[in-house]
Amino acid sequence: MNFVQANLNMNTMNPFPLALTRAVSPLLGDCELTHIEREPINIRLAEQQHHDYEQALEQMGYTVRRLPEAPHLPDGVFVEDTAVVFPEVAVITRPGAESRRPETETMAEALHEYRELHFISEPGTMDGGDVLVLGKSVYAGLSQRTNTDVVHQLADILKPFGYSLSGVPVTGCLHLKTGIAQIGPDLLLINPEWIDEGLFPEYHCEVIHSDEPYGANVMVHGNIALCPDAFPHTIEWLQKRGFDVLTIDQSEMKKAEAGLTCCSVIVE
Repeated sequence: MNFVQANLNMNTMNPFPLALTRAVSPLLGDCELTHIEREPINIRLAEQQHHDYEQALEQMGYTVRRLPEAPHLPDGVFVEDTAVVFPEVAVITRPGAESRRPETETMAEALHEYRELHFISEPGTMDGGDVLVLGKSVYAGLSQRTNTDVVHQLADILKPFGYSLSGVPVTGCLHLKTGIAQIGPDLLLINPEWIDEGLFPEYHCEVIHSDEPYGANVMVHGNIALCPDAFPHTIEWLQKRGFDVLTIDQSEMKKAEAGLTCCSVIVE
């Protein structure tokens, strides 16, 4: 696979749709954890699984661009938490875990090529995994990583572009997008134990199988869906909906409390 190098002048080609990623840190085993117990992580296996993830993104039609490596940052591979990209602007976050705030610098440098940048400032804290964009409606998950001040900051940033902001309580999981994903124009996949489906009355909410509480964190692009191979019920449901389903092993990333969306930032 020929990844686009971080130092390439991307203005000379059309890279879109683009997926920004970063290599796995050798310190991944020291990552931040909130809702799960720490287990040993096989770094070499995690690296292979991340490589497979990037290959799957390419199969979905994305150009994969790796950010500069950050071996000193245990959570650096989870780039989703550093930024939220809209068609008009990109918002650089202020992660809820202080140890993760240095991760945003190289993401800002990369996104500056494609979008005007806005930055979340103190006292706001926000992980990108807590932001769900459904058309012009933006939902900020109020979690242990994202606070209420961010709702006001995001509203101010996005108001000129016609977006509305809502805060969504998140309980039992790390991020809002751990428990919900948009599958189609009017269809959401959701874990109602973590996210209140009543907050999305304009959408049909398909409840994940009870054996797969993390099954809602899937990625869809066109008619292709990417899903961890540990969720056979979710895979079957996606196939019945007519999707071509790609599957990957995420066993080591799961030990770091990560899902599929955590490991990329999508720029359309």
